[in-house]
Amino acid sequence: MAPQDQARRDEFYRDPYPRYTRARRAEGLVYVPEADAWLVARDRDVREVLRRAEDFSSAHALLPDVLPSPEALGVLARGFEPRPTVVSSDGAAHRRLRAPLSRGLSAARVAAVVPYARTCAQGLVDAFVADGRAELVAAYARRLPGLVIGRLIGLDPADAPAAVHGGYRAEELAFRPLAAQAQAAAAQDVVGLQHLLDRLARDRRDRPRDDLCSELVAAVAPGDADLTLDQRHELVAALQNLLIAGFLTTSALIATTLLHLLADREQWRMLCADPGLIPGAVEEGARFDAAVQAFRRTTTRPVTLAGTELPAGATLLVAYGSANRDGQRYERPAEFDVRRPADRGHLAFGHGPHGCPGSRLARAQLRLTLELLTRRLPDLRLAADRPPPRMRPTLVHRSPEVLHVTW
Repeated sequence: MAPQDQARRDEFYRDPYPRYTRARRAEGLVYVPEADAWLVARDRDVREVLRRAEDFSSAHALLPDVLPSPEALGVLARGFEPRPTVVSSDGAAHRRLRAPLSRGLSAARVAAVVPYARTCAQGLVDAFVADGRAELVAAYARRLPGLVIGRLIGLDPADAPAAVHGGYRAEELAFRPLAAQAQAAAAQDVVGLQHLLDRLARDRRDRPRDDLCSELVAAVAPGDADLTLDQRHELVAALQNLLIAGFLTTSALIATTLLHLLADREQWRMLCADPGLIPGAVEEGARFDAAVQAFRRTTTRPVTLAGTELPAGATLLVAYGSANRDGQRYERPAEFDVRRPADRGHLAFGHGPHGCPGSRLARAQLRLTLELLTRRLPDLRLAADRPPPRMRPTLVHRSPEVLHVTW
């Protein structure tokens, strides 16, 4: 991609909301060159696409923005092949892949891991609370969700930082322009993550435990025979997707919600004064600036959507972030307000067959974070000596690049 085209894409990704507003007001769908897709922006149209999985396939939901260089491909060949995951599959295949996740992320499982998550969160805050300032993305938001999803999957806590690093490198390799040598280095980190997950899966075949990895192994390979190479490829793909989805979007949700609370400190003061507002603040944070702004869908046959005729094979950018600011559904949709009645009907976690199975876990981590920080750091504020936070140029984990705060 030419530098000027990349710059336009990054500008759109950093702040898609003006484009969303125009698209919601337009007749029919609007084509967005930066995404090479038709933008589905209205709440009713997004819900229609998500309900009609047979007409709008998820096979290319996470189509990479960047193709790997030959050097990176050479490194990736030493790892595991890409396979369809719960995000990028349809129909029976999707249901088969989703079933163990639904069991592993049940209300009971999430409730059981919350005390561990709270202990981790307290430890992370203990590490910087005496300093009077911190960069919360690196010190907290990128660390807590990795520890928590690692616990649920069954990772040794000592392996969680390396796994999180490998996950971020996988996202970088797929969605950010890098020089060939930098791509190869990122690919090496991804391969390292894959081999870590493969070792975990083979261990759980021999010694199953009460964790998500054991659930996936039993679902993919019933019985007790050694895992075949094909099964190992599928398990590594599933575990990698689960790990990355488990920390990437939750990290973004935590950091972005804190940014909006602190950008208007009256909102923060209200939470500190009345913790009863926190459940509503969780939903408002998710609605107002969704971590996953959009996924792609591909038409499986000629269809008409919002009056626009689309051929088979057309690419749609289904914008949850836009639907969540649709004035036909929400009053004052562009205002962040923790007093807004809690509404779990927003689309921050999707809808229909592909609704996020980890939404309960993400909500729990944001809620305990707000409970902890409002209690321990009521004077928390954005650092006045730093530039305003800048959003990452991505639609799959919208969040500030850094979040410098003081207290």
